[in-house]
Amino acid sequence: MKKLLYLYVILGAAIGCKKNDLPIITPDVITEKVKHDTDDPAIWVNKKDPSKSIVFGTDKDTDGAIYAFDLEGKIIENKTIRDLKRPNNVDIRYGFKLNDSVTTDILAFTEREKQQIRLFSVPDMKPLDNGGFDVFEDATAQDQNLPMGISLYHSPEGKMYAIVGRKSGPLDGYLYQYELLADSTGVKTKLVREFGAFSGKKEIEAIAVDDEEGIVYYSDEGKCIRKYYADPSKGNKELACFGGEFFVDDIEGIAVANNVHSTDYIIVSNQQKNSFNIFNKSTLEFVKELNLTTKETDGCEVVTEPLNSVFRNGLFVAMNTEKNFFFFDIGKLL
Repeated sequence: MKKLLYLYVILGAAIGCKKNDLPIITPDVITEKVKHDTDDPAIWVNKKDPSKSIVFGTDKDTDGAIYAFDLEGKIIENKTIRDLKRPNNVDIRYGFKLNDSVTTDILAFTEREKQQIRLFSVPDMKPLDNGGFDVFEDATAQDQNLPMGISLYHSPEGKMYAIVGRKSGPLDGYLYQYELLADSTGVKTKLVREFGAFSGKKEIEAIAVDDEEGIVYYSDEGKCIRKYYADPSKGNKELACFGGEFFVDDIEGIAVANNVHSTDYIIVSNQQKNSFNIFNKSTLEFVKELNLTTKETDGCEVVTEPLNSVFRNGLFVAMNTEKNFFFFDIGKLL
């Protein structure tokens, strides 16, 4: 079975892709296929039993879904959210306080055709949003109210935020940051800032927040990876714009991998090259490029804690354009 898996990914990488002479790193697991079009993954770690952790992934279509997969890549039907209107990006955080005595882990995603974000508890998959939260309500230009990217941020003070990108936007203030607020009537959102430079070249979709450092990274697809403070109180000054020279065309999915062999990294999809670029998080210097045999990767995600006998060092998940996701032990990559 493993030989067939390796043959599949090697042949797949050779068909219809730009030339890539990097050494091939084959996935440990390839998921079952979704119905339409994979885009972005998120990983929920089961703290009580990491072997029962769940990978969620978007199926981007009018008849879309958030698929749930076990660590063998099998679809978990009773954790899958269906009948969505073009879900785009998805993210996970832990310990959202619903009231004085109840906390829950949460899954948030953008639902583009409804111009909103959604919020569910994990792992029971109960909606917390009364059908959804509107975003970019003040947008006047076409496409500026269509949400795409999303990343959650859990601050040291316990505040929970959603940072949201869109299909198109202004040269400044492209991202909106919403605080998630819970009380006896339920969960609400409050717009707390508009921030983020945009080159005007393509679009901004991929967003990743490093909670440990309080930093948000996002892909200005035709320009660079941009770095800002995630806490609104620290202002909107750009901290860095880096890495653009290492990409063929679109700079895409971002994942922050902390404490891998005592080093922290930023992993970014080099979409048209069908590869991933690795940067040192502390210096922002380019480290290396990887060929993981995925095609046209949009989103990726990583956790750096042991999950099971296959993912002993943690799990890296990458979207593949053939309606599936590839799983790798992070120790194979870094």
